[in-house]
Amino acid sequence: MAATALALYLIWLALAFGLRSLVQRRRTGDAGFRGGGLRPGSLQWWARLLFAGALVVGVAGPVAGLAGLPPLPVLDRPAVQVTGTVLAVLGPAATLAAQWSMGSSWRIGVDESERTDLVTGGAFALARNPIFTAMIVTAAGLAAMVPNPVTLGGLVLTVAAIETQVRAVEEPYLLRVHGDAYARYAAAVGRFLPGLGRLRPERTPM
Repeated sequence: MAATALALYLIWLALAFGLRSLVQRRRTGDAGFRGGGLRPGSLQWWARLLFAGALVVGVAGPVAGLAGLPPLPVLDRPAVQVTGTVLAVLGPAATLAAQWSMGSSWRIGVDESERTDLVTGGAFALARNPIFTAMIVTAAGLAAMVPNPVTLGGLVLTVAAIETQVRAVEEPYLLRVHGDAYARYAAAVGRFLPGLGRLRPERTPM
């Protein structure tokens, strides 16, 4: 199961970052990566550091399983592993679908001086951050497939990185750039799941 989890994770990385960046470059001439030269200690710098850690631990978890690190007994059950496998297969597919919905506005990171179109259709009509939702689903699936302390730590890091990026970096940026349009959208559509995490018009992200 650890070998399968590692293969799924590497395929997801190749599709979600490598292939999507190549498609973006062919369509727009720009691979879509933002945030180079971030100021150390800034919120986006911390979010990027957490993401990097999550990606490394995501690989390390299955590798540790292959090396003999045992799963936690309470989670070492066939039903948990089967559920995890389903999530780990659906997660990358959902990631690609959500990225496709974003079209030419897709980016990794935020450039404060840039203004892209506000995407509210497709997967973004269901949740404001469907790509991140799919990433969490993928991480949860891998953690269930190989439920050792390393993969569970990777899941925690992934959630922490996404929460930091969304709440502290992206939502304030979108409110500054798109103003009332984003405020209305955020008040109607949930953050990661339909109906959950909607922003009140008078609130700023926390």
